[in-house]
Amino acid sequence: MSQRITSLRPGTSVFRKRAAVVAAGLGMSAVLGSGAALAAGAPQAGGAPAVTTASVVKAQAAAQAKAASAAKAKAASVKQAAAKKAASWIDPVSKYKLSAGYAQGGSMWSTGKHSGQDFAVPIGTNVKAVHSGTVVKAGGNGAGDGPAYGNAIVIKHSNGTYSQYAHLSRIDVRVGQHVSTGQHIALSGNTGNSSGPHLHFEIRTTPNYGSAVNPVAFLTKQGVRV
Repeated sequence: MSQRITSLRPGTSVFRKRAAVVAAGLGMSAVLGSGAALAAGAPQAGGAPAVTTASVVKAQAAAQAKAASAAKAKAASVKQAAAKKAASWIDPVSKYKLSAGYAQGGSMWSTGKHSGQDFAVPIGTNVKAVHSGTVVKAGGNGAGDGPAYGNAIVIKHSNGTYSQYAHLSRIDVRVGQHVSTGQHIALSGNTGNSSGPHLHFEIRTTPNYGSAVNPVAFLTKQGVRV
């Protein structure tokens, strides 16, 4: 009875299976590796970098940070401008001619010396607060300083000085009201002891008549060219 000859290469089929599995594993690793490379932004065909979710999120975060920084800078700029405006001094009227000056002699004034600076402007000219402060006087009869001033306003400022505006045709603020630098407070006129339309302007050390200093010299020190 003949015997079947057994192959001398036992397990050949097993080796072949293992080789196939290894090859398949290598192929899968290559595929997964390519995917990881794309996820990391590796160059695609043609050399262009891949767009990934991580890169998009990073770009959005950078854009948001830039926008927030710009908004913060703008807010700081606005705050600085407001602070600068609050600290500044200005002329009480625009487009004027200087007429009677401080301490000028003449029969128009009861003391013989002019107590302020006159700004020649038409009746109805906008009169502005030269600096921020609080209205402490407002009304006729010079707001208590006498009929020669006509309608008048006195504003107290944070540095302890007072500004006075006289011969007004209309008063548009009230006592106790806070005003900002450049805010409209009245219209110029020709009331009281006045030889023609103009604004009489004083800088005082108290709210009352008799404490005036040279207003042009004072404003010049504040950086105002009169």
